[in-house]
Amino acid sequence: MQFRIASLAIAAALALATGPTQAQDKPVMLKLSSWVPAQHPLNPSLQAWAEDLKKASGGTITATLFPSEQLGKAFDHYDMARDGIADFSYVNPGYQPGRFPVMAGASLPFLFANGKGGTAAIDAWYRQYAAQEMKDVHFCFAFVHDPGTFHARKKITLPTDIKGMKIRPATSTIGQMVTALGGTNVQASAPEARDMLERGVADAITFPWGSIPLFGIDKVVQFHMDVPLYVTPFVWVMNKDKYTALSPAQKKAVDEHCTTEWAEKVATPWADFESAGHQKLAQPGHDIYKLTPEQLAAWRQATAGGEAQWGENVKKAGQDPKKVMDSLKASLAKYKAAL
Repeated sequence: MQFRIASLAIAAALALATGPTQAQDKPVMLKLSSWVPAQHPLNPSLQAWAEDLKKASGGTITATLFPSEQLGKAFDHYDMARDGIADFSYVNPGYQPGRFPVMAGASLPFLFANGKGGTAAIDAWYRQYAAQEMKDVHFCFAFVHDPGTFHARKKITLPTDIKGMKIRPATSTIGQMVTALGGTNVQASAPEARDMLERGVADAITFPWGSIPLFGIDKVVQFHMDVPLYVTPFVWVMNKDKYTALSPAQKKAVDEHCTTEWAEKVATPWADFESAGHQKLAQPGHDIYKLTPEQLAAWRQATAGGEAQWGENVKKAGQDPKKVMDSLKASLAKYKAAL
């Protein structure tokens, strides 16, 4: 009986000791910014992530997601997180050529076989570089979509077909590839892409499959090269001051939601959505075509120089490009996402 009373007393003392600490956690409201349209499959994943973060924080961290560029243009999302316009931002680093040279390596052609394992691979790989390359923000995780390709008004089968074409590239790395092949880059964010194609400002676009009908681009392009040409790397980043102001318990909750596992959870529905786009585009008026082994070999040979160009930019940033690329390829092999 005395032991039970003593145990209860200890439990009560612990409750008194820990209770006030939890009670001191002030409510935090987060603004999450996503530039894709509300119906995009990434948005429900981000909302599910936020709901789980709320539970992990004991209800003290709540969030509102603002899709469709409500808080700012797609190109500005990194700076929006840096400046506190958004507390968390969905960022395409390739929208700002030259700013993130290490990450740009992930969008080199013919590296990624899929989006699911590819997400785990890029997140695990980039964590060693994020603190230096994205020092203005608090890095949460990185992810990719399922591989994209050329979608165009005319059939593209060989690298020589790019000469003279106006193409909207997904990233600066793909843009460099287009330039090297004699094409002209037309800059536009994903939400602006259909309009540019419709007006003839661009002849083709590099895009993942499911997003072609989602953004209405299937109405203006008819030819689709069926090859895993590239992926676009993305990051989910937080405003540094907002993170610093959190309590230790709240920081722990955020840290536990900024992991490779959570990157996979968030990206998987999108990867499935993009993969299903092949079937959505298999309809009258659209030509989905595969490359012959000879054509594919020509593409690999023609785009091989892009890695050397990327390497020069990485050297300027103080990194060893061979070490960086070997690390990425090892991570892709580990997560079964290498081509």
